[in-house]
Amino acid sequence: MAVHLDPQLLEILACPCPRHAELRAGTASDPDAEALTCTACGRSFPVTDGIPVLLLDEALPGTGPAGEAVDTTTGGDTDAAGGGSGRSGQR
Repeated sequence: MAVHLDPQLLEILACPCPRHAELRAGTASDPDAEALTCTACGRSFPVTDGIPVLLLDEALPGTGPAGEAVDTTTGGDTDAAGGGSGRSGQR
């Protein structure tokens, strides 16, 4: 089954990744899949009961940039203590 969303809705929806790119219907391997795929990062998001689930944590497994870890809580790379790099005194 293909995704059936109002074209105006599809036009304003965007990927939740930092690029906020356009989404297209289907996946790379199945253009008729019940999913939306980001044109920038390649993540595919399920469409459940006609509702797009656009959460980075809900992206379909195996989609998106290979090896890229996204910190959805802080938006950056910080260590657990919130301190620095752990290399004090080095220049």
